[in-house]
Amino acid sequence: MPNTSIMKIFLADTEATLRLGITLGESLTPGSVILLEGDLGAGKTTLVQGIGKGLGIAEPIVSPTFTLINEYTEGRFPLYHLDLYRLEPQEVTTLNLESYWEGVEVIPGIVAVEWAERLPYKPDSYLSVSLTYGHEGTRQVELTPFNCAISKVIAAI
Repeated sequence: MPNTSIMKIFLADTEATLRLGITLGESLTPGSVILLEGDLGAGKTTLVQGIGKGLGIAEPIVSPTFTLINEYTEGRFPLYHLDLYRLEPQEVTTLNLESYWEGVEVIPGIVAVEWAERLPYKPDSYLSVSLTYGHEGTRQVELTPFNCAISKVIAAI
C-alpha cells in the first residue's frame, strides 16, 4: 500500500533549507529519528544545522564525516548527528546506533542520520528526508513519516 503522507516541498535556496530545519527542530520531540538521503551537496548538513538552531543549539554544527557522530547537548534536548558516508553497511552494524534512538545509553534527543541508505536496519519510527537538486540551486525535499506523524507546523510549510 503506498504511503499517502509523503510531503514534497520546494526549497528555493540554502536559506529555505535552513528554515525547514529550524521548523523541524522546533516541532520534533525527543526520540525523533530523521534519516537523510541525497547526493553530496544536496543540503543534508544544512538541514541538520537548521534543526540545531530550532533546538536552541548555539555551537556550529558541522558534518561528522570523519568523526561519524557529533553530539550537541546544550539545546532544549540533545541532537545526535551521524554521518555514514565513509562506512559500509557491515561496519555500521558494529556501531550499535540503535542506542541513540532507543535512548538506552544517551539522553533521548533528535537523531539525524546522513547517508541513511547505508543503515542495514532502521528504527521502528522515523522521518525519511530525501533531498534532490532542482534548477539553479533549488532543492526539493520529500518528507515521508514511518510510524510517526508530521507536525501540523511542518505540514503548513
